[in-house]
Amino acid sequence: MTSYQHLIATRERDIGLIVLNRPDVMNALNLTIVQELEAAMAELASAVRVVAIRGAGGNFCTGADLTYIDAVRTDPPRLRMFIEQIQRAFLAIERCPVPVVACVEGYALAGGFELIQACDIVVAADDAQLGDQHARFGLIPGGGGTQRLVQLVGRQRASALLYTGDRISGREAVDWGLVYQSFPSEKLWMCTDTLLKRIAGGSLPGLIRVKRLIGTTLDAPRESNLKWEVAEFCDYMQEAWEPQEGLKAFCGRRTPEFQPRSDGE
Repeated sequence: MTSYQHLIATRERDIGLIVLNRPDVMNALNLTIVQELEAAMAELASAVRVVAIRGAGGNFCTGADLTYIDAVRTDPPRLRMFIEQIQRAFLAIERCPVPVVACVEGYALAGGFELIQACDIVVAADDAQLGDQHARFGLIPGGGGTQRLVQLVGRQRASALLYTGDRISGREAVDWGLVYQSFPSEKLWMCTDTLLKRIAGGSLPGLIRVKRLIGTTLDAPRESNLKWEVAEFCDYMQEAWEPQEGLKAFCGRRTPEFQPRSDGE
């Protein structure tokens, strides 16, 4: 397997494993890691029957690295390149010909939450924390969350999560249909490994055809909507002051201070 800087990709027989490996920042996504994620998916897609994705250091992924977002915010071409690369990586997961399983412990927030939405199956620790926290920092999703989440949980629940930044536990996420099964954290990987082996024991042509059929109705409309989401994200980052305040608050480890809407505005 190829050696990567910010993730670990391994293969054991018919099972591929990708580990997001920036534990010091809870596996936050910078440009390099999402480029590597796309490359690793391409490498494993033709070599295994199932791929698992997990995070190093006790967390899945806390989303895009906001210090990186803050650094490129005033450089529109670099900002757009980063967000488009995130979407390419997540589309590579969604379009991988074999099933992709997310194994979630700790936090799966914002872009990490969007990442699991691109996977075929999600298993999580009972106490894992899942949610889209963009709203808490005056940001909006850019990794497909406005498109995939509604389909997964319905408009009401998706809207509430996106507007509030609320989090739900792995156990709650099972009831929502976001997660297939949840387990005590100490048993999570053992149970995930059992699931992976069951999937890998199936017919490869069958797995490929079933995944293709499941995705048949999703590809065409979503492609244009995802491009629209990129455009909205980039315009918002340049035109609104709230993202600037949110990023400053994040980097300064404080709560953002957003101005109330004035009467008649």
